[in-house]
Amino acid sequence: MGEQPITRRLVAILAADIAGYSRMVEADEAGTIAAVQRVWNETFNPAVAERHGRVVKMMGDGALVEFGSVVDAVECAASIQRSMGQCNVASGRPIAFRIGINLGDIVVDRDDILGDGVNVAARLEGQAPRGGILVSDSVYAQVAGKVGVTFIDAGELKLKNIDRSVRAWCWNADESAASRPISGFALPLPADKPSIAVLPFAVMGSDPDQGFFADGLVDDITTTLSKLSGLSVIARHSSFVYKGRAVDVRQAARELGVRYVLEGSVRKAAERMRISTQLIDASTGVQIWAERFDRRVEDIFAVQDEITLTLVTEMQVRLTEGDQAKLRYTTTTNVEAWNLWIEGLNFDRRPKSPDTHLQARRCWEKALALDPSSAVLSALLGDIHYSDARHGWSGEDREAALREAEAYVERALSIDPTTPDAHRVASGILLLRSRFDEAAEAARRAAKLGPSLPDVLVFGGFVLTCCGHAAEAIGPIRKALALNGLNYHAWHLGVLGNAYRLAGRTEEALAAFRAYHARSPGFGLADIAIIQEQAGHLDDARQTAAQLIAARPAFTVKYWLRTQFRVDTDQMAADLASLRAAGVPEE
Repeated sequence: MGEQPITRRLVAILAADIAGYSRMVEADEAGTIAAVQRVWNETFNPAVAERHGRVVKMMGDGALVEFGSVVDAVECAASIQRSMGQCNVASGRPIAFRIGINLGDIVVDRDDILGDGVNVAARLEGQAPRGGILVSDSVYAQVAGKVGVTFIDAGELKLKNIDRSVRAWCWNADESAASRPISGFALPLPADKPSIAVLPFAVMGSDPDQGFFADGLVDDITTTLSKLSGLSVIARHSSFVYKGRAVDVRQAARELGVRYVLEGSVRKAAERMRISTQLIDASTGVQIWAERFDRRVEDIFAVQDEITLTLVTEMQVRLTEGDQAKLRYTTTTNVEAWNLWIEGLNFDRRPKSPDTHLQARRCWEKALALDPSSAVLSALLGDIHYSDARHGWSGEDREAALREAEAYVERALSIDPTTPDAHRVASGILLLRSRFDEAAEAARRAAKLGPSLPDVLVFGGFVLTCCGHAAEAIGPIRKALALNGLNYHAWHLGVLGNAYRLAGRTEEALAAFRAYHARSPGFGLADIAIIQEQAGHLDDARQTAAQLIAARPAFTVKYWLRTQFRVDTDQMAADLASLRAAGVPEE
């Protein structure tokens, strides 16, 4: 008797699993089992049936489902995740699914299904965010524009026991939450180099000045480490989400995607300070270095040098010859100027306005007067005047502002030609002067000198895009998003979206601009209107433009033109025509 022929078919496979199920059972076995059973009966199974799916098997805390339509599979998953958010609020139990979906060939074995297509779905589920959906590229290609879900590019993923990399796309149920990281836009941090997050140092005292002192110390350590090519350093924007919180270091490391975490505390009294630090390998939870520094406040710079050098040694960071010099602290050697630098940063990091812009400028001018040899302070003041030239915040004539910016940048580079921010600002000035080739080179130099400085990488991406190198710009911007981790700037999504658009990757551009709008309502809509009009969807473009004007009443064609600097004048003329056709007011 011959062997049974193998039955194959192409289907959409949905793999679902309840996140943290084992811990929930350990805490409350009977209550968890009862609550999960209700979820299966009242939420999951009805959603599958409504969209013509077949539950292949249940595994207590997970399920495997097949669909004849990939659109049905994605709509089913989205319906489940949205309903779970409502169920959790009603029940008070934090039950959440992770869902992975793949479109692939399967082998039918009686009532079961097997094969590589099933394995990929299961592995995607394992990497999906809590409450979210992770789909393969084959799924995304079939559903783009057909479902009410906006996926974001999660990049090429290595899946356990799958030989090839799989490109994936991610969606979170709470798409509009401004605080949710949209990690799918980011590149994964390199696996071949150490990665670290410097958490905010605890302040041992009630004096608010101690808080500024502690924050400045963390800023300096983070910035110094970020200049090293052999290390990935999470930006302070993300590490500072843990400020004032009791932190489980291993959990923070998982959330930030790093192996090492530096934490510490500061006590400052009169002219004395006590700084305690410890470096933890979060993969094992082992403390690999700890030190306490009892010094005079004026020794703060020497302490920073000692900390950074020890960290690099303990993490076995591979240093190039140029990296050795970058370990030296360089912001300022004057304690009073250092305090003014920190105060200026506090203003600069608030929402941008003419007032915060002016306050930061005043602090840094005072600081530079105290330490005229600071390249960093000169570069920051150059950035202030560049921003005036681009946005007109101070009312200063553009040419006058540019001359001020150039003078400060030249001063910074004459003091220290390896200052990343000086090259960053130089690239912006050259862009405004339409010296596109020089601007692109300056942006590349800045990124080389500050390989883990997200602001340098994103701004460089912006400049490269404007200079006709949009495809090249995408990598640095996505790297910056990874380094910013939990708390990147919404503007970064706009820069990424523009790079995608001008590189011809329209769907990815739309996803980035929609995410930008979700975090900063109104922003990104002008770009979406341009894409829609140029695709021949004029009615959609007009609706988007109306939404833009409602959210940002001051937005005009004239304002848009002031912020655009591009080597491709034909493309810019086409974009301008699209905004006018969509109904954006002229002035």
